[in-house]
Amino acid sequence: MPANAALRDYLLTRRSVGIAFLKEPGPTPAELEQILTIGTRVPDHGKITPWRLIVIEGEARQRAGEKLAEIAARNNPDLDAAGLEIERQRFLPSPLTIGVIFSPKSHPKVPEFEQLLSAGNVAFNLVHAAHALGFAASWVTRWYAFDAEAAAMLGAREGERFVGFVHIGTPTAVIEDRPRPALADIVSRL
Repeated sequence: MPANAALRDYLLTRRSVGIAFLKEPGPTPAELEQILTIGTRVPDHGKITPWRLIVIEGEARQRAGEKLAEIAARNNPDLDAAGLEIERQRFLPSPLTIGVIFSPKSHPKVPEFEQLLSAGNVAFNLVHAAHALGFAASWVTRWYAFDAEAAAMLGAREGERFVGFVHIGTPTAVIEDRPRPALADIVSRL
């Protein structure tokens, strides 16, 4: 396989863009299909597909936020109006969010941990796919990824859990790179 300088340069400079900086326009239906296709091209030992995707777009973003606010209010009766508004805005302003669900399968040769890593790869590949199509993305987990009622409301089934939510949109700001670890601090050799 020949070297791909453009891909190398992208990987050296890839940076998440915060949800607040992801605006319309979002991907078209054809672009979304391409993002989903690229996103699911990940290592999958045994070809068991231990993940599913939930697309949250359009009016579903506000409906999901309203339901999150209701759940948050039940879980935390002291939550004030500002806190409830934060919950209502969880899937805004980004025009599109893809929830990545870990859906483990029983398999004698593929341990659950390996399946979880495959699901994590889907989330990161979705980020790469969004960037490849000229959008920006941010992969986040929030309390609702770990709360059973909220996760079920967002589409997780029994025995499944979210590995995160990939928010996608057009970036409205150039985000400066953050400090990265020195290789000497994290790499060792046997």
